Amino acid sequence: MNLISKGKSLWSGAKNNTQLQNEKNRIIRSVRKFLFSVFRLILIVGISYVILSPLIGVTVSSFFSNEDQYSPLVYLIPQTPTLERYELAILRMDYWRVMGNMLLYVISLTGIQLVVCSMVGYGFARFQFPMKRILFACVIVMIVLPAHTIMLPLYMTFRNFDPLWLFSMIGGGKVNLLSTPVPMYLMSIFGTGLRSGLYIYIFNQFFRGLPKEIEEASFVDGAGTFRTFLRVMIPNAVPSIITVTLFSLVWQYNDLFYANVFNISNNVVMSRRLSSLQVTIANIDDIMDPSIQQLYVYAGIIMMILPMIIIYVVLQRRFIEGVERSGIVG
Repeated sequence: MNLISKGKSLWSGAKNNTQLQNEKNRIIRSVRKFLFSVFRLILIVGISYVILSPLIGVTVSSFFSNEDQYSPLVYLIPQTPTLERYELAILRMDYWRVMGNMLLYVISLTGIQLVVCSMVGYGFARFQFPMKRILFACVIVMIVLPAHTIMLPLYMTFRNFDPLWLFSMIGGGKVNLLSTPVPMYLMSIFGTGLRSGLYIYIFNQFFRGLPKEIEEASFVDGAGTFRTFLRVMIPNAVPSIITVTLFSLVWQYNDLFYANVFNISNNVVMSRRLSSLQVTIANIDDIMDPSIQQLYVYAGIIMMILPMIIIYVVLQRRFIEGVERSGIVG
């Protein structure tokens, strides 16, 4: 009986020790999980602050009054906020008229790029034709080649526009297309517009990931290549279409490089209006203090980026899905 009692006592002790050890391990795991969550939160907040702090500073400063700007006690929150910066910035930028022209210009270019780049990407993904690899290599070169390296050829081409000397042969002479949006439309139509190489690559990667059986089923039903592309492939390519649409809208909207190269009118390109806002306020409104002039520029910046922020918020989920499925990462 004594041996049995001792055995039971040892078993109970071992069992209690195991339970205590399991409880200790559970507490350690909980503490580690909590500490990791705190570290992750601090890291996310820190990175978000680094990224957003310039935008926060510009937004807050755009509401500063003259007293707030000159007061050493005001750092982030204005004591006497005002909308005067926005009122004058909207007036001097002719905001509503130029924004309407800008949106029409950007949306039309985006639509052209969607049509052209989706067709080219589908062709590379599904068809075999001579010099396919060389042509696709040219697409990659369009992605990696800095636009500044072809700035002078682009300028000279559209300054003396005469494709294959056709205009000279019919007696019209060379045409100057500068100071108009026509060069941007021509480049987009021929698949060489702003970031068109990247859009072609996105569509190519996406169409390559779709099963060929859906096209074969469409061909069996009697649909041709173009009808299959419109009725079958395009509806399945909505994520990549949204991705390209958002990229194109943002980059065309913010483009200042091509706008300056082709000297596109300030009535069409809002970024050119914004770049000259400080000089305009100094000349017209006789505001000579650079620190006060900068407040009006901040207000103009906020008014310019506001439409893009709204578009991104609306399309955020589809945009992330399209980036994940398009194969442009990794």
